[in-house]
Amino acid sequence: MIINTGQRTDIPAFYADWFANRLREGFVCVRNPYDQTQVSRYRLDPEVVDVIGFCTKNPAPMFPYMDLLEPYGQYWFVTITPYGRDIEPNVPDKHRLLDDFRRLSETVGIRSIGWRFDPVFLSDRYTAEYHVRAFEQIAAALDGYTETAVISFIDLYPKVRRNFPEAREVPKEQRLALGKEFIRIAAAHGMTLKPCAEGDELAAFGADCGGCMQISDYEKAIGKRLNAPKRKGARAECACYLSCDIGAYNTCRHLCRYCYANAEPETVMAQSRLHDPASPFLIGGYRDGDVIHDVPQKSWIDGQTRFLF
Repeated sequence: MIINTGQRTDIPAFYADWFANRLREGFVCVRNPYDQTQVSRYRLDPEVVDVIGFCTKNPAPMFPYMDLLEPYGQYWFVTITPYGRDIEPNVPDKHRLLDDFRRLSETVGIRSIGWRFDPVFLSDRYTAEYHVRAFEQIAAALDGYTETAVISFIDLYPKVRRNFPEAREVPKEQRLALGKEFIRIAAAHGMTLKPCAEGDELAAFGADCGGCMQISDYEKAIGKRLNAPKRKGARAECACYLSCDIGAYNTCRHLCRYCYANAEPETVMAQSRLHDPASPFLIGGYRDGDVIHDVPQKSWIDGQTRFLF
């Protein structure tokens, strides 16, 4: 099976010690965000967990614990955007992130890491020309370290509208123009461009619009076929295979203004203060009335088939 860590928060960046403790103890508890009494308990055991998926803006805090991850298959998305602290207040220096990306790629392998350049929005400062130049610079720096570049254009979810009221959707004409440039640049640096939840409008120009995190991506990362049960993406427009996320909303201290998973910064900081690195839960601990469900888990690896690359 697959464990995901990055749909709700950035565990490597802010909760690496906690996740290392969970790996050592062999289980993690996840509170249902829509029914707080319901708790899912997952085993963290390479006998049943085939791949752990990460999505982070700062992988470096996990580097001391890579030995704990070694028994597991891994797939990492590292987000590197062109925005400054006016948009991403607590994201590390981008030059350092490029170094960390390259180091991580050398550790896990080129097929186990992808670059995210998203979300893309336009403003007086962050113009279309600015994005193209930045995409070219980052793609050149990551040439030979990944085969995948993911883009998306900003979606104005309620939390985004509240935290970033001046943000505007990117019109289709500009999406197509930017997308074609990104596809061209990505290809020049050995990368396939994958739009995230953008439909198939860029397919005609060479983008892979089948989803930015498919079962085939996990399979290439581990070199084995997975007999995965059918499952839909997180949103109707999402074609990715996403399941079993162990994070919690309103806990990512990057405080990016475009984030769909965070409420107001005050809420995020209050939640973060409830974090205990020794707890089975990312935030808080067991509560009276908790209904704990041990999730059935098994390996999805097809022992009869192996990919050759």
